[in-house]
Amino acid sequence: MKRIAILGSTGSIGTSTLKIVESYPERFSVATMAAGSNLDLAFEQAMRWRPKVLSVAGEEAADVLRKRLVAAGAAEIEVVWGTAGTVKVSTHPEVDFVVSAIVGVAGLEATYEAVKAGKEIGLANKECLVAAGDLIIDEARRQGNPLLPIDSEHNAVHQCLRGGRAEEVERIWLTASGGPFLHAPKEAFAGITVAQALNHPTWKMGKRITIDSATLMNKGFEVIEAIRLFHLPPERTKVVVHPQSTVHSMVEYRDGSILAQISVTDMCLPILYALTWPERIASDLRFDVLSLSRLDFYPPDLDKFPCLRLAYEAVEAGGARTVALNAADEVAVAAFLQGEIPFLGIPATIQAVLNETSTRKPESIEEVLAMDQEAREQARRAIKIAAASAVQ
Repeated sequence: MKRIAILGSTGSIGTSTLKIVESYPERFSVATMAAGSNLDLAFEQAMRWRPKVLSVAGEEAADVLRKRLVAAGAAEIEVVWGTAGTVKVSTHPEVDFVVSAIVGVAGLEATYEAVKAGKEIGLANKECLVAAGDLIIDEARRQGNPLLPIDSEHNAVHQCLRGGRAEEVERIWLTASGGPFLHAPKEAFAGITVAQALNHPTWKMGKRITIDSATLMNKGFEVIEAIRLFHLPPERTKVVVHPQSTVHSMVEYRDGSILAQISVTDMCLPILYALTWPERIASDLRFDVLSLSRLDFYPPDLDKFPCLRLAYEAVEAGGARTVALNAADEVAVAAFLQGEIPFLGIPATIQAVLNETSTRKPESIEEVLAMDQEAREQARRAIKIAAASAVQ
């Protein structure tokens, strides 16, 4: 029985993980959960799964949830809150495997501490490796535990890498759907609305990751994650636009062979793969091969989608640049969703922040978080400056 901690239990990855647990009760159980701010769903999950510890975002929310659980006869569930609470969830002694699925740097400390505690990690939070990849990977190597990717693209690469030795890999190809604006002319980008940007053609995801998919910043983050996770330089980590989202990624070997991973567009499959690795167990997540009528591939347009270019530049420069890339994007996307900046204001804000960011390498998680806060402040200043210029 593998006992699981879920960081981000009320999000899409968290709820998909719970579906897997429900489907394989003889293999998995829920030990602890971190649920964020959705108290109603957190309460439902707590009553269904009875975790040892449940963490929520704030102290007041924890008090409310604790009273509800006591009234419902679940007083044994320990309710905690904030970063300390999430760390407690991820490092609990009864946890064997941590699903890290909190979006942004909010899950960074809990994931790092889980690695230090010797837990197996299923990583769905790409921002952890974007902001603090060297620190997390070095610690995982010291502990001797794998970081198992849950993101569909990296999970696909992980599967394809089982077909050869690391030294035989020529390059990896991360596929991108292209988002809702793949075929839109560049002139139309200035008028893109929030509703249009949230209308992803293939995947159903949270708001931030959906906007990041529309700008291709999500793919930029995935490039950085792949570089660090699979120990490849940027020039051997490629992106190809594949609108059907059928091929999740590919690995090209030095003899010219290319292995591609194909499966249903359902996150339950990569979650199941990570939870059961190195096994492959039976599931009903089947792909209809006869539906493969066509597979299109295009090079990404870095002129239309500058966020992908910015990601490559940030990882090439290294140091605080990748921390700033993630922080500035998070602030800029939030501002776009709130109508404070236009769609093109997202890459403009990120570029402004990167221009002010050094390449000094962080030596600790505390330094990463300090760099993150500084970049967020720079992003807010850049947004205010742009807004003032627009009024004049």
